[in-house]
Amino acid sequence: MTGMKITLDTVNTLDESAFTERFGRVFEHSPWIALGAWQARPFASLDALQAAMMAVLAAAGTEAEVALLRAHPELAKPAKLTAASASEQAAAGLDRLAGDRATEFMALNRAYRDRFGFPFIIAVRGQRDPEAIEAALRQRLTQSPESEHVTALREVARIARFRLEDIVND
Repeated sequence: MTGMKITLDTVNTLDESAFTERFGRVFEHSPWIALGAWQARPFASLDALQAAMMAVLAAAGTEAEVALLRAHPELAKPAKLTAASASEQAAAGLDRLAGDRATEFMALNRAYRDRFGFPFIIAVRGQRDPEAIEAALRQRLTQSPESEHVTALREVARIARFRLEDIVND
């Protein structure tokens, strides 16, 4: 996220348009989540802000959840990414995979998408490197579709938390 961090007090004073502009990119290509969460102001904490956003997503139902999951980019795939996704993938080294390693990652991504109907999603910030991400991808390919849906949403929540921490001083 670009721009200066703001305080929670400032967050609570933003009008609907400014709030959506600031937080509309927290969830990939889904500003409607921020728009819905704005109505829950004032937020007592960053946790409360994130909870409001997750509640908007949950209330939208399974179809909206799947659409959000499908809005995420595949990892390590040369493509036009949002600024946040590009930065996160580069920090994890996924933009530098080459040769057989890149080919294998693409094959695993394809297998995952074929099995679950959305791209593999994992919060890559922090201690994750390409090897750990690949291991998680292989492990998650063995899950049931129902279990993986829940896991993918949990990862979306982790990604959202990192992005919220980029925006708000808590």
